[in-house]
Amino acid sequence: MNVIAIDIGNTNVGVGLFLDGKEDFIRSISGQSEAELRECLVDAWAKIPVLESSKERKRNGVIVVSSVKPAWTEMVRRIADENLGEKVRVIGEDIPLPISTWVDEPKRVGTDRIVAAAAAYDVVENAVVVADFGTAVTIDLVDEHGVFLGGVICPGFEISAQALKDSTAQLPKVTVHRPEGPFGKNTADAINCGLYYSIIGGMEEIIRRYAEQIGRWPQTIITGSAAETIKDDCPFVDNYVPHLVVKGIVLAYMKYIEEKSEMV
Repeated sequence: MNVIAIDIGNTNVGVGLFLDGKEDFIRSISGQSEAELRECLVDAWAKIPVLESSKERKRNGVIVVSSVKPAWTEMVRRIADENLGEKVRVIGEDIPLPISTWVDEPKRVGTDRIVAAAAAYDVVENAVVVADFGTAVTIDLVDEHGVFLGGVICPGFEISAQALKDSTAQLPKVTVHRPEGPFGKNTADAINCGLYYSIIGGMEEIIRRYAEQIGRWPQTIITGSAAETIKDDCPFVDNYVPHLVVKGIVLAYMKYIEEKSEMV
């Protein structure tokens, strides 16, 4: 099975190529860089073998998308049509959600959250928390039966840092990084410590409350562009998995294909 998995976020687009089910590469590209994204998709599609039975030299692969930004979804559709002669398949539209949910409006939950949760449960096979650190931070809970129960959404580091700068007269904009100590000796370091430790502390408190609800401490997986920054200061986190959403997209498509074949 050959899949180009595309995770369209609020800031970046993750592109993963999987040949015969194995990861060939995963790249993160700014959503503002259409030319770079186009080049990446063209190069990835060229690596997918041509169907031996195809007179039109159709390639033996699919393009599967999870998106939280409709405008960029349309950009990817256009690239696929103009440069690859292919249609994309969108999770939640063309491909069903890969995990059961117990939330008020399943269709309004970001499919990135759903596929990441499904990928985590597929490995853990028990209650699991997935914290995804991107433009926003989402901390979601799956119960021991594999049901997505919902979660919380918080501002990410960039949003929080920008809000402090925009809402005050003199506070500078900082780029959050791992502090040398728990308190800052200057304003920039104080902001950095505040943003850094507040998200770690908040995540631990949220998981503790999840544990009280389900009667056990769930395994916790963190992912996303900013997760690597905090992972060494989170002893309550079990695993750091880069690009979990991209891997969840592939899982969602594989599950869809398997269920279709069982119905035949």
